Amino acid sequence: MPDHVLSYQITGTSILSDGNSQYESGEGTFRFIRRNQLLKFSKHPPANGEYQSLSIFFTQETLKSFSLAYEVLSEQKPHEQFIFSLQTNSLLESYVNSLLTYRQSTILENAQMVDIKLYEGILLILQTNPALKDILFDFNDPHKIDLESFMNKNYHFNVHLERFAYLTGRSLATFKRDFEKVFGVSPRHWLQQKRLKEAYYLIHEKGKIA
Repeated sequence: MPDHVLSYQITGTSILSDGNSQYESGEGTFRFIRRNQLLKFSKHPPANGEYQSLSIFFTQETLKSFSLAYEVLSEQKPHEQFIFSLQTNSLLESYVNSLLTYRQSTILENAQMVDIKLYEGILLILQTNPALKDILFDFNDPHKIDLESFMNKNYHFNVHLERFAYLTGRSLATFKRDFEKVFGVSPRHWLQQKRLKEAYYLIHEKGKIA
């Protein structure tokens, strides 16, 4: 998740997994997902129906522009929570309905209209949960974190080494150097062995076939 996301579950159920916990979102629910985390999505359609969801992505460029326009800044270091349930209200519902209506026309091909709707979404998020201001407008890159615990939690995510390096607060060269100090092997070799062991366990112990 390179960007912050406002997500609305239209029909069906969505389950997010960060490797340790699962977060379920049912029909008609809103949630805010913080940027710079690794997640797996599981989508479950309703009985005799179709799975539908709507996701609005807020890039750093959009948020920096909003911050300058409205003089909104992060005031303190945000806590480590990554997924937030937002209380459903008529304003958020009207916002989503307007996007669904616009989607049926060509109006969202207009860049100015897109900017307006993104700004509207930011204002609604801040009104629904003011504490998210310190997350939305925190423009710092990830800080250097413990490499061993991070990799043991996230090795099963299929992302490039550059992304692992960024999320641990390192350049690619520093990531590779620190990795070999911690694990004694190269990142690629270690990832391959860990994933093979997990696949073996799932097939032979759990009877699962991908």
